[in-house]
Amino acid sequence: MKTKLTFILFFSFCLGFSQEKDSVKTKYQYKPNFTVGVDVLNAALSAFSDRKLFQGYVSSEIKKNLHAVVDVGFEKNIYQKNGYDATANGIFGKLGGYYMLSMDTENPDNGFYAGAKMAASFYNQEYKKVPIRGFGGSDQYLAFPSVNQSAYWLEGFAGARVQLFKSNLYVDVNAQPRFLLYSTKQEEMKPMIVPGFGKSSTKFNVGFSWNLAYQF
Repeated sequence: MKTKLTFILFFSFCLGFSQEKDSVKTKYQYKPNFTVGVDVLNAALSAFSDRKLFQGYVSSEIKKNLHAVVDVGFEKNIYQKNGYDATANGIFGKLGGYYMLSMDTENPDNGFYAGAKMAASFYNQEYKKVPIRGFGGSDQYLAFPSVNQSAYWLEGFAGARVQLFKSNLYVDVNAQPRFLLYSTKQEEMKPMIVPGFGKSSTKFNVGFSWNLAYQF
């Protein structure tokens, strides 16, 4: 009798553990969801400046309050300062994620967020003028042909998102402090401009975007 009771208790425990384990497994299930955004501010400013910047992103909530995000873009810019005359143009991409820090009780997609991304840029660079010290202290200049370059940086970002008129459209505004990790050099000269990063005379830079996004 004791043996029979022991087996009953053992199998009951196993059955209960199995059901509990299955419930844990099915507790979270990813449902396909995507938000596509376009930076309208920098695209509009491109019409009035030498900097032509076009960028957008795709994000998806992979877990409660945790989102994955991918950015892609193109930038063309010039650098004319301290005797330098350089141009750069190319594509860039960013991969990372962010966490919703606070949300609207009526709509959890509204709120403030913060996150981080790894970024890379692959671009063409040309130095039309590079100042050098000539004979007798006079200023002289060298020119270098266009070459393909690459750069990599770490980017943090923080911002806010708000829904427009109870539609699928959102306004998404954020700032992005950036730190340049590595860049290739031409003739041992560090790049003056890195598409997606900005002017890179220093390793630290800050970007800003005002996006119009659509949630599918």
